[in-house]
Amino acid sequence: MQETNMVRNIAIIGHGNCGKTSLAEAMLFTAGKINRLGKVDDGNATMDYEEEEIARKISINTSFHNYSWKKHSVFLIDTPGDDNFLNETVFASHVCDSALFTIGAVLGVKGQTVKFSNIIKERKLPTLIAINKMDRERADFHKTVDEIKESLAFNPVIVQLPIGAEDNFKGYVDIISGKAYLFDGEKGGVQSVDVPAELASEVASLREALMENVAETDDDLIEKFLEEGELTEEELLAGLKKGIAAAALAPICVCAATLNKGTAPLLDIINDLMPCPSDRPPILAKKEGRDEMVEIQPTADAPFSALVFKTMADPYAGRLTILRIFSGVLQGDTFYNSTKKTSERFGQLYVLEGKEQKPVESGGPGMIIALAKLKETATGDTLCDAANPVVLDAPEPLQPVISFAVSAKKGEEEKVFSSITRMLDEDLTLRLTRQPQTKQVLLSGVGRVHLDVVGAKIKRKFGVQMELSTPKIPYMETIRSSARVQGKHKKQSGGRGQFGDCWIEISPLPGGGYEFEDKIVGGVIPQQYRPAVDKGIQEAMEKGVLAGYPVIDVKIALVDGSFHNVDSSEMAFKIAGSLAFKKGAQEAGLILLEPYMNMEIKVGKDSVGDVMGDLNSRRGKVMGMDSADGLEVINAQVPQSEILSYATDLTSMTGGLGSFNISFSHYEEVPAQIAEKIVAEANKENN
Repeated sequence: MQETNMVRNIAIIGHGNCGKTSLAEAMLFTAGKINRLGKVDDGNATMDYEEEEIARKISINTSFHNYSWKKHSVFLIDTPGDDNFLNETVFASHVCDSALFTIGAVLGVKGQTVKFSNIIKERKLPTLIAINKMDRERADFHKTVDEIKESLAFNPVIVQLPIGAEDNFKGYVDIISGKAYLFDGEKGGVQSVDVPAELASEVASLREALMENVAETDDDLIEKFLEEGELTEEELLAGLKKGIAAAALAPICVCAATLNKGTAPLLDIINDLMPCPSDRPPILAKKEGRDEMVEIQPTADAPFSALVFKTMADPYAGRLTILRIFSGVLQGDTFYNSTKKTSERFGQLYVLEGKEQKPVESGGPGMIIALAKLKETATGDTLCDAANPVVLDAPEPLQPVISFAVSAKKGEEEKVFSSITRMLDEDLTLRLTRQPQTKQVLLSGVGRVHLDVVGAKIKRKFGVQMELSTPKIPYMETIRSSARVQGKHKKQSGGRGQFGDCWIEISPLPGGGYEFEDKIVGGVIPQQYRPAVDKGIQEAMEKGVLAGYPVIDVKIALVDGSFHNVDSSEMAFKIAGSLAFKKGAQEAGLILLEPYMNMEIKVGKDSVGDVMGDLNSRRGKVMGMDSADGLEVINAQVPQSEILSYATDLTSMTGGLGSFNISFSHYEEVPAQIAEKIVAEANKENN
C-alpha cells in the first residue's frame, strides 16, 4: 500500500461539454494506465462505459480510475456535468481531497460553471483549474481567465501561459520557473525551448502577480516579498502549495485533452502542488451514540474510518458498494457499520478502473474502494473500527423536482417495480410514491432526462420497460355554502325491502377536513344505523361529486330521518347518507381546489426579470426575495399544474445556473374558466 503522502485523490468537475471525460482519458493514457486514447464521441472512452452514456455522449454516473505517475498513486473521480446528475458531483465533492475544475476555452464560463464552482467553494476544496480545448476554433485563453475572475468563487493564479491557440496551440510557458515548453509526441510530453520574445513581458508580469498572490497567503512570505520584491522558486512553490491546500489559491493550467496536449505537465502539477490526504485538515465526526465531536486524522496509523458515498446495482454482480477511506487501513474480512450499529463481513477489496474491478489486499487514506454484495450497508453509512466507533457526516441528496406517473405492461408490474426499488438503492435522488387522490404511482427525480435514463437502465439491466406519463393533478372539491337536504333510499321488490331516510345539514369547514355530528333527538333513526350514514357520506366524499375528486373541508350534522322496523338496515342508511351528501354538496355549491406548491428558486441577477415574468404567467405569487451565495433567491407559490416541466424551463431561462426546490403549500380555488375545462375533461374520462 502506498504511503499517504504519495496518494492524491482528485475529482474532475465542470459543466457539460467542457471535456472532463476526455481529460481523464488523456491522463490515464499519458500515465500508461490505458494503451489507447479513447474518445467520448466515438463511444470508446474508458470512463463513459454505460450504454446510456455512450448513446447520449455525456457522463451520467460518477466513474473511477487510478494511475501511477512518478511514484505517486492518483485516484481519479470523473463526475457528470449535466444538471440531471448533479447529485453525483455533490457526493463526489464530499469525498475527494481536491478538484480538477475543467472549463472549455471556447464556451468559457456558463451558468452551470458557476453552479459547480459554488459546490467546490462550499466544500472549501483545493482546486486546480484546467482550461481545456485550447486547440478548438475560437479558443480564447485570456477571455476565459477574465470570466473566471469575474464570475467564479476562486482566487485564480495563472501558472501556465499558452503558446498559440486553435490550430497553433503548441506549448506553454511555466510561470513558476519562467521556462517555455513545446508539446512533443502522442504521450503528452514536452520539450524545453526559449520563451517566445512576444510573450516575455507578459510572462514577467504574470510571475510578479503570482508572487504577490502567493505572498499574501503567508505572513512570512509577504514580509520577505515587501522587503526584497522577489521570492525564490522554492519559496514560490512551497507558498503556492500551501495556498492551494487552504483553498486560498487556484492555479490555472492549459490543455487540449483530445490531442493529449499539456497532459504530462498537468500530472506533474497534481503530484507537486495538490494536497495528499494528510495535507487536508482533520475531519470532524461524531462519537457513536453521543453528540461529542472527534477529529479524524487522515493518516494510515489512525483508527479506520470510511464513508459509503455510492451504491451501484448490477443484475449479475449484485450491489457494488463504493467508499472513501478517510483514516486508517481497511483489511481483513470485517468492518463495523456505525450508522447501522452492526458488524458486517466482506469479501474481496477492489479498486475501480472504469468498468473493471481490480482486487487489492488493503486500502488506506485517500483510496476509493469497492466491496461487492454487502447486505446491510447503504449509501451514507460510516464504516469504522469497532473499538473506535464514529459517525461521519454524509451529504444530503438533492431533492427531486419533477414527477411522472409510472406504469408497466400487464403482467410486468411486479418486475418493473422491484427493478425501480433496486434503482432507489443506487440513486438517492429518486422517489417512488403513491398519490392517494389520483391512485397513481409517481416516480420523482431531478429532471426528465434523469428519469429517462433510469428507464433505459432498467430495460437494459432487468429486461423490463417502465412507462412514464404526465401525472394527474390531485385536485380536490369543496363547498361554498350550507344546505339542508334529505337522502332517502327505498326499494321494494318482493320479500324484504330496503329503507333508509336521513336529513343532514352540510356546511363548509375551511381547513378542518371532515367532521360528523350526530344531532338526532329521540329514536327517529336507531343508534345502530347512524354510523352507516357517516360511512356512506365518507365514501361519497372520496369519489367526489363535481368531477370525481375527493371532497374536503365539510361539516355534516345528522338532524332527522325515519326508519322501517323490517326493511331498514345499515346498507340502506349507508346509501341514504351517500344520496344526501351528493344532493347537499350540489345545493351548497361545489368548487374545485388545486394544490399550490412552495418554490425556492435560485438564479443569477440577470435572470430575475425573466423568471419573475414567467412565474406570473404560471399564475404564481412571488412571496419575497433574498440573496445567498451570490445568487438571487425568489420565494413563490405556484399551482402544481403549471410547473410540471419547470426543471427544463428554468434551465433554458437561466443557462443552467438556476435551481429550485419544491414542497406542498396549500389548496386554493381554481379560477372558474380553468375549472370548467378540468371538470369537462374529468367527466369525459370518467364516463
